[in-house]
Amino acid sequence: MKFEIIFNKDTDSASVYIMKIYSAEVSVIWDYFTKSELLDKWWAPKPWQCETKSQDFQNGGTWVYSMVGPEGERHYAKVKYGEIKEHRSFDGTDSFCDENGSTNPDFPEAKWLFGFTGVEEGTKVTVNIHFESEEAMNQLLDMGFEEGFKMGLNQLEGILSQ
Repeated sequence: MKFEIIFNKDTDSASVYIMKIYSAEVSVIWDYFTKSELLDKWWAPKPWQCETKSQDFQNGGTWVYSMVGPEGERHYAKVKYGEIKEHRSFDGTDSFCDENGSTNPDFPEAKWLFGFTGVEEGTKVTVNIHFESEEAMNQLLDMGFEEGFKMGLNQLEGILSQ
């Protein structure tokens, strides 16, 4: 069963809310959001691919990865993990960076909160992204974030249905 993605932008609070339901147990979905070998299979919108450079999934740990384009171009990003509640939620600060994980000051950071809730259909995933300002939010959205993130979430659904 295919579930639609809810994607709401709130300019007043400079935030984005995303929700998607997956037909799988919470523990399975949790792994796809927290283990680099599984994230690499779906996180980047095709034809791009995600490649993890390093991941330390714990409070204060980081995930450094790159989006690799069809021509071999790379764009690096980093998530600094905050609080992790096993199989329930985790948060982190997301930023663009170089291959060594040094933050790129030309792009805004964003605070992400992921939630995982068991529901009758499987697992409801919620993502709340908070930005410093409406301008920072629009900078990411203008780069095609909504379309790209939706594509990734749907790619995960495709993997789960195989």
